[in-house]
Amino acid sequence: MTGIKPTAHRELRPPADYRLAASVRALTFSPYDPCVRIAGGAFWWATRTPAGPATLALRPAAGELVAEGYGPGADWVVDRADAVAGLRDDLTGFAALAANHAVVARLAAQHRGLRMPATGLVFPRLLRAVFEQKVTGKEAYRAYAGTVRHFAEAAPGPVQLLLPPDPAAVAATPYWVFHQFGVEQRRAETLRRAAAAADRLQRCADAAEATRRLTAIAGIGPWTAAEVVRVAYGDPDAVSVGDYHIPNTVAWALAGEPRADDARMLALLEPFRGHRGRVCVLLEAAGVQAPKFGPRAPIRSFARF
Repeated sequence: MTGIKPTAHRELRPPADYRLAASVRALTFSPYDPCVRIAGGAFWWATRTPAGPATLALRPAAGELVAEGYGPGADWVVDRADAVAGLRDDLTGFAALAANHAVVARLAAQHRGLRMPATGLVFPRLLRAVFEQKVTGKEAYRAYAGTVRHFAEAAPGPVQLLLPPDPAAVAATPYWVFHQFGVEQRRAETLRRAAAAADRLQRCADAAEATRRLTAIAGIGPWTAAEVVRVAYGDPDAVSVGDYHIPNTVAWALAGEPRADDARMLALLEPFRGHRGRVCVLLEAAGVQAPKFGPRAPIRSFARF
């Protein structure tokens, strides 16, 4: 690292049980995400803000969380550092809901230091979500990383990171440019339409308005919208309807059923309304997975979780 000094600085005081790595994991695509890095004991996150490009560093220190910002958007990211770290996450009412189901109560206790981040930024998460539509994680990451590196704008700060691409540049890029990253015309055109609407999406007041505007864009449905608002707004109730795995995971965890559709998933999550997405986050954090094939004998309990 170089001797570049941060433009903005702030000290936060997280709860004693707070877990930084678990809380910010939603902001990373993989350990090789060109916009994110864990280095020097800190979490480094490059992004575009309404005030300009920025890099945010979050560093635990003596019970505090030190936030440092670099670049023209430094003040913006540092001002929102507590939200990005998940420290504005409102768990009001969740403990009572979780207590009604043994599995959820256990996971809530085991992962009580996990908080849901709220970046306040729509397009960076939308970029990833569009690439994740109906493909494997490996294919989605190839498209995401290839696109970020294609535009290749260096982020400010002492760590070598790239910024997410400028929405205007994405909107102006012909769809066939994305083919080299494994993106077919349908997703490429969806991304270009979303990029053209990025300014309007960024002005949405809350997750509900963002969901309405997102799903009005051709090629964006409930799954993509939920993936975006859960991170951009920290929406704890956002459920990714239409996912291939999540209905099975929820049904297995909450009812011991190895297979389910979206309707069954939503019925099982209904008692947790207001925090349905949080339940899904906890299941993912715990690594809960439905069996690949149905059990040969009736399931008597779910004790291992």
